[in-house]
Order: sequence, then C-alpha cells, then structure tokens
Amino acid sequence: MPHSSSSSSPPSSVSTISNLRLRALIIWSSKNYAIAAFVFLLLFSLTLFSHLDSRSRSPYPSHPRSSLVPLTLLRNANRTRALCLDGSAPGYHFQSGFGSGSRNWLLHIEGGGWCNSIASCTQRKFTHLGSSNYMEKLIPFSGILSSDPSENPDFFNWNKVKIRYCDGASFAGHPESEQRGSDLLFRGQVIWEAIMDELLSIGLSKAKQALLSGCSAGGLAALIHCDNFRQVLPKEATVKCLSDAGFFLDEKDISGNSTMRYFYHDVAQLQGLAKSLHKDCIAKMEPYKCLFPQEIVKNIKTPLFLVHPAYDFWQIRNILVPQGSDPLGHWQSCRLNIRNCNANMIDKLDSYRGSLLKTVNEFQQRKDIGMFINSCFIHCQTEMEATWHSPNSPKINDKTIAESVGDWYFDRKAVKSIDCSSFPCNPTCHNMDFT
Repeated sequence: MPHSSSSSSPPSSVSTISNLRLRALIIWSSKNYAIAAFVFLLLFSLTLFSHLDSRSRSPYPSHPRSSLVPLTLLRNANRTRALCLDGSAPGYHFQSGFGSGSRNWLLHIEGGGWCNSIASCTQRKFTHLGSSNYMEKLIPFSGILSSDPSENPDFFNWNKVKIRYCDGASFAGHPESEQRGSDLLFRGQVIWEAIMDELLSIGLSKAKQALLSGCSAGGLAALIHCDNFRQVLPKEATVKCLSDAGFFLDEKDISGNSTMRYFYHDVAQLQGLAKSLHKDCIAKMEPYKCLFPQEIVKNIKTPLFLVHPAYDFWQIRNILVPQGSDPLGHWQSCRLNIRNCNANMIDKLDSYRGSLLKTVNEFQQRKDIGMFINSCFIHCQTEMEATWHSPNSPKINDKTIAESVGDWYFDRKAVKSIDCSSFPCNPTCHNMDFT
C-alpha cells in the first residue's frame, strides 16, 4: 500500500492487521491515557499517590478546594440529544474572566484517544472518557488554564473553559451511525454544537478575543472545529486556534503496517465522521484520510498554532512502534524511556521526526500559522505549569511555550520555532520516563 497515496484504501476488514497492534492502540485510547496523564502530573506536582486506577481515581493532583473548578453538566442535554457514549449529559468546567480579560475566552478540549469498535466504545463508556458519571466533579486549572499571571502571563484573566471529552471521536460523531442494540450513542458533533450554544448564551457571543485549544484527541478536535468556532463568534472578534500534540501522522510502523491509518478508518466509519470533516477533502479522498491533521490544516482558514513534541511518546508508542509491531520486545525499554533507545532506534525516531517536519513544512509559509516543535519525549505540554510556563519549562530560542503562543496570538512577532535536530539536544525538555 503506497504510504501517502490518496487512491489507496484499507480493505473492508482489519483482519490483515495484528489484533495485538489494534488492541494496544485501543487500550492507549482510554484507560492508559488517563494513567499516563497521572504519571505526568505526578512528576510535576510533587503530589504523592499510590497506583492510579483510571476508573475510580482522579488523574488530577490534590489542590485546595477553593482553587478547584466545578463540573457543569450541559443544560437541556436530553432535549438537544447531546449525550455521551452512555447517554449521560456531557460537561465542562467554567471559570469567569476578570478585569481586562472579562470579554476574552479560552476554550480547551480534553484529550483521551478514540474508540474504533463497538467493543472498545463499550469499554470506554464505563470511564470518564465515555460518561459524565465517572468524571471528576472538581479539577484544578493549570498551565494554559491557570489564573496566576506568573504561570499564564497572557491568558490568566480570560474566561476559561475545559470541555470534557466523552464521545470517543473528537467531537465529530453523528447519531445516524448508531447501531441498534449496542446501547452506544455517537453524538460528538451534537455535543460540540450544544456546548457552543450554551457558552454563547453565557457570554461567549460577546467575545472580543477567543482561543480554541485542545490536547491530543482534543487537539484534533480543535483542528476539526476551528473554522466553525470562528464562524459562531462576532466578526470583529480576534479568533484563533491551538492544537497541542494533536498533529497525528499518517506513517507506517516499524513492521511496515499502516496501523494508524486502519485505526482512523475504523473510527471514521463507526461514528460517521465524514459529515464533520471538510467537504473539499471528502470530495477528493476517503473520510479517514481527511481525519489526519495534514489534510485538515490545508483547509483551515482561521489562524492556527501547533504545539508539538518531535518525539511524541504517544505517537512513538502507538503509531511508530505499536506493541504488535515488536513481537520480540526489542523496543520495550525504548518505548518506556527514550534514553534507553540504542543508536539504530534513535535513527528511526529521527526519521519519524523528519516526517513530522516535512509534513508541517508546507504550512511554514502561511503567516497565520505559528508553531513550537521541540525535540522532547512528551505528549501534551500546554496543560501543566511545568511545561507551559515556569523557570524550568521547555524553551526554544529562550522562549517558553506560553511566551511563544502569546507572541503569535497578539501578533507581537511571527513564531516558527523548530527545535534542534536530534535527541537529546535540548536540555530544557521534560522527557517522560514510564519505567
């Protein structure tokens, strides 16, 4: 199968792909994603927890209750048919802006992978990624959502919203694809529209400045809905979008299989994503190909910023080296900690980085697109103070991610920050260690 040919398509069955490989991707799309998020927070918050069970324990560190932001369930969820996979009401966390930021809005979409089958979506509906019944009722706002000007210098006093993710398809599924007897609801697009309507009714409709952001699958959702976000806000408002670790590549794994391509094919087919993807892309190629950011960004008209690690651990573990691609376990230690990779493995990781840079290079000439691509072994970086903006945050050209995003958003300067060429060249990186 040609790697990037728009004429190639996966067979009707995924039987030719290792069940282990797909199963590993599905698992990472739900429970293990929450566990990884917990480890990330554990390292940077100095909060000591015992082993995390993503179904019963919060992935957030402990904070004083006064600093926690409550969950708001969507009003009229049943009337609008905007419901999570299990039929519960979707939700969001809202913190009012103040002072000069009282009419500015920052919306951040939660990440958490995807489900690509009835079985994996059924599993998911018993977690916070498929049901509001399992969502944390109070969460801290940090990083890009922080209200502390020392942690979040440009957006600290904006109205801030964290949109919880419970549909399994980056807010792009459609109810016409629901299957009788499955007890699963595919309402991602409906949820997106209903949440927008509710936020518009409480002040978003009067926004002067707005930023739609998201992490991982939420970063993909920010790309999918970026232009719609622009359309529903006042014409005179400054509206931009940011995708954090949401630029998933259409690359083959180390065994030569297009694991991510098959996975996206199944997600798009299961939940009917075609209706939420750009019509010009759908007219040229199959829907699953239009789900890859390299195709989405080509059609985005709204100013966009890409925050992305060149050695994205999620993509390394699920796209480049999914478990089924390494039956003898040669990559096991490397997948857990990039410092354990040998020279040949680093070469393959550098090649993957090269594919990322080649893909984003076609957007370099667009003045409205900014980017911060650092050579770190990490995934999302905007949600935590340690990686967003602190004395020890990752930097390129002596600028943190927060400073770079601020420079781009407020047109202080163009930002096309591409880090040094090979790991471990950037000493400011916060590299994950899963051992």
